[in-house]
Amino acid sequence: MAAKLKKGDKVVVLAGKDKGKEGEISSVNPKSGKAVVDGINIAVRHTRQSQNSQGGRIPTAVPIDLSNLALLDSNGKATRVGFREEDGKKVRFAKTTGEAV
Repeated sequence: MAAKLKKGDKVVVLAGKDKGKEGEISSVNPKSGKAVVDGINIAVRHTRQSQNSQGGRIPTAVPIDLSNLALLDSNGKATRVGFREEDGKKVRFAKTTGEAV
């Protein structure tokens, strides 16, 4: 199945502790059905000091399930994503506005 959300998309969180927050997808793992969104689902990781890094408690964004994310349309509202043919190519579009994304 084609990916409805891709790297660089602006999304809003639909469920969980960060519900309602917006961010940009930095990476997607389609096999596990998860994505990493900047500033969303932050967890503190404890790292040991090394020659290169200071170490300590470092906040990092951990993956969030794709079902808990929705694409933001041009109006800034959550929308579903559909596919249609344009000039012989498969194009993603926002279901609320109908414009290609």
